[in-house]
Amino acid sequence: MQRQSFSFQIRPGTLEEYQRRHDEIWPELVTELKDAGLSNYTLFKFDDERIIGYVECEPDAATCFGKLAHADANARWSTWFEDIIVSLTDDEGNMHSLREIWHLD
Repeated sequence: MQRQSFSFQIRPGTLEEYQRRHDEIWPELVTELKDAGLSNYTLFKFDDERIIGYVECEPDAATCFGKLAHADANARWSTWFEDIIVSLTDDEGNMHSLREIWHLD
């Protein structure tokens, strides 16, 4: 299992809408996330325009997000958030990952 943390920016003034949409997450998306091997998925508000994410990936992030990239509900969800999220990835398509420094089980 690999722990993955990442950060991304949302557009100014969209935090409440971002929260509302997640409060109503689609059941089929939850199924796709779990089927891809993702668990303990958490999003944190850093400030009004920055979100920090944490997720546990089985067996690893590349495999999980690779599976998720081909999932229908995830594609529709991503399109639905284009008016809110500035970018989830850099110019090469890589997540804005945070490097793990320390962990306690």
